[in-house]
Amino acid sequence: MSLAKDLEALDDTFESEAEAIAFPPSDLMSDEPPLESELHLRQLVLLIQCLEWWWRDRQDFYAFGNLTIYYSPHQFKSEKFRGPDFFVVLGTERRSRNSWVVWEENGKYPNVIVEILSPSTSSTDRGLKKQIYQDTFRTPDYFWFDPKSLEFKGFHLVDGSYQEIQPNEAGYLWSQQLQLYFGIHNSQLRLFTPEGSLLPTPEELVAQENQRIEQIQSQLEQEQQRAERLAEKLRELGIDPSEV
Repeated sequence: MSLAKDLEALDDTFESEAEAIAFPPSDLMSDEPPLESELHLRQLVLLIQCLEWWWRDRQDFYAFGNLTIYYSPHQFKSEKFRGPDFFVVLGTERRSRNSWVVWEENGKYPNVIVEILSPSTSSTDRGLKKQIYQDTFRTPDYFWFDPKSLEFKGFHLVDGSYQEIQPNEAGYLWSQQLQLYFGIHNSQLRLFTPEGSLLPTPEELVAQENQRIEQIQSQLEQEQQRAERLAEKLRELGIDPSEV
């Protein structure tokens, strides 16, 4: 037997044995570089906050970003890993993680991935990563967004290949996995309900509530002023307002 065949046989034996071994939890740490800009960080936090608030009563998903996904079939840290800018895994436990290790998560890959484009990553996001997410991850919904040029595209997996998602009248792209729209609002990628309403951030919720309180206070002040004017008119007519 040739050396090449010997090595091939050893490799096959190793793979068979590796499949039979119950590997202990590795607790692998994420190994992603820092985000490229403030725009990237703000965009990432925005998507996480909005989705977690919208699904605040759900415990069956994981949403995060700039976190390493390890997917080596040999369960090696040093091979086959990627770090999407933002991803969502459905049907899993909602808890904090140091990384996403596919072989420790029942073989689950992300259901949704969003890449935030930059000059140094855009070609990879449009090419190699798109191919990996299509052919290896089999991620159903893939989107990319450029925070500077506002380029925005989405793809849905159909019969094993990504098909571009067509926008609705508002320019939003539907995510079948999230049952929500992605769209651009104030130069940021945001999430929208099926009816087209913006998913608010916690800060926006506070601002909305403060505005509602201010409106109620304004209405009460107007009613009080109206009552005072009416009382004054009654006194001019010789009528005691307290007796009315």
